Amino acid sequence: MYKLKTNRSINKRFKMTSTCKILKRSSSKSHLLQKKSSNRKRKLRKVNVVNLCDKYNFINSLPYIKLN
Repeated sequence: MYKLKTNRSINKRFKMTSTCKILKRSSSKSHLLQKKSSNRKRKLRKVNVVNLCDKYNFINSLPYIKLN
């Protein structure tokens, strides 16, 4: 049996917690920041949790993660 390939782009952008939650960075924080309010930019700093229904889309892309 050959080794399964991990999707490297997903592996770099998302992070797994010890309780098997997948964390992601907020979008809209890289450019065009001048017209965004400081309150909005502050909220975009936070790391978000991926929704549970989207979590199962990651299983095929990241075959070697351990899910409980």
